[in-house]
Amino acid sequence: MTSFKSRSADKVVLSRAQSEGVGATVRRSIGNHELRNFDPFLMLDEFDSGKPAGFPDHPHRGFETVTYMLEGAFEHEDFMGNRGKIGPGDLQWMTAGRGIVHSEMPFGDGRSHGLQLWVNLGSKDKMCEPAYQELKAEEIPEVSDGKGVSARVIAGTALGTDSPVYTRTPAHYVHYTMEPGSVLQHAIPAGWSAFLYTLKGDVEVGGSGGVEVAAHHTITLDGDGEGVEVKAGKAGADFVLICGKPHGEPIVQHGPFVMNTRAEIQQAMLDYQSGSNGFEGAGKWYSQIGLPITHADRRR
Repeated sequence: MTSFKSRSADKVVLSRAQSEGVGATVRRSIGNHELRNFDPFLMLDEFDSGKPAGFPDHPHRGFETVTYMLEGAFEHEDFMGNRGKIGPGDLQWMTAGRGIVHSEMPFGDGRSHGLQLWVNLGSKDKMCEPAYQELKAEEIPEVSDGKGVSARVIAGTALGTDSPVYTRTPAHYVHYTMEPGSVLQHAIPAGWSAFLYTLKGDVEVGGSGGVEVAAHHTITLDGDGEGVEVKAGKAGADFVLICGKPHGEPIVQHGPFVMNTRAEIQQAMLDYQSGSNGFEGAGKWYSQIGLPITHADRRR
């Protein structure tokens, strides 16, 4: 390979299982006490649940949720009448903008396993209209370098292939699988924040002498280099690489509301409680898919 200066591992954090939602289990990496806001990323959860657990009716404002299914299926429903499901390999990129109230629940009787990433919106986009981008598994570009490295390009660019997803915050989100001993070099724009989250196998990050890690770890990268070099270990590797352009703006978060000032958070809470300014009708709405665990008294 040609000369390539790799970024090095900055932090390596094991993502431990914790309870979230109603009866659900997640491994939180970005967003836990060791890795708070990693501008422009607010949270990454690896969720692994089944019925009757889930994430019933809840609001969002000021950011985007990116749900990528690895196994099984998830059903979603929102207060604007949108309802559907995503299955293995599918993607939902939801822009909450000024306001969404929705429910996300396991679909079917088996395991529902995937990743959910929260991407912060810049101040100019926080009050934009809500929007969805959904891609079925076959619509997500897949590419191989012919040397043991394969990629599913969820957002941005990898191995010379672009994703069709529009990102308000410039970002790359790539699901890489690597055969044992194979080597990847992924270019990262200067100034972007970047991290890996390992799903299976083990990797060496940062070129010669780089840190070695196994599954369920988050590896944040420093900013010194053209990108990152990753070598797969004896078991191969399965991980996501996520990087994005920081907003460099204040982050004030109160649960599902992420804004730039405390006053904006207070306004978001008031809007949600009063059903106004993006949350019209929220107080009277409840999801059908959340009924089994949150609204038993409303069943018809």
